[in-house]
Amino acid sequence: MNARLNLFGSPDVATFLRHINSAGKVVTDSSLPAVTQELVKIRASQINGCGFCTDMHTKDAVHAGETSTRLHLVAVWREATVFTDAERAALELTEQGTRIADAAGGVTDEAWANAAKYYDEEQLTALVSLVALINAYNRMNVMVQQPAGDYQPGQFG
Repeated sequence: MNARLNLFGSPDVATFLRHINSAGKVVTDSSLPAVTQELVKIRASQINGCGFCTDMHTKDAVHAGETSTRLHLVAVWREATVFTDAERAALELTEQGTRIADAAGGVTDEAWANAAKYYDEEQLTALVSLVALINAYNRMNVMVQQPAGDYQPGQFG
């Protein structure tokens, strides 16, 4: 399987990605827990059908010490007992933020209030930014049909 465009060989895409990666560093360096960040990236990527990002972020999570049980249950987090209440709130916000087009009101007040019980304003800002960022990456990769499976942790720096 080959991608429709060679995103990794395009100088224009390299410039674009350098800029959004810089924005992503703000989230990475925030006080939003790293494990929560990976769960958010995985769940949004699953919803969007982005194999490339799902592959990348599950491998990064394993590399960072995440358990296979939790990773196998991200897609069904509502029925799983292995996630904290804070992680569940972040996953709900991620799902609603990713599926904005499916809901006339976007993210519900209930989901927002629940997330605000566990995350301070800086962390909520990071969480919202992360959901927007991973959705942008997902859309690029899905549009060009970026193949999944070959990613190695640390491959992009």
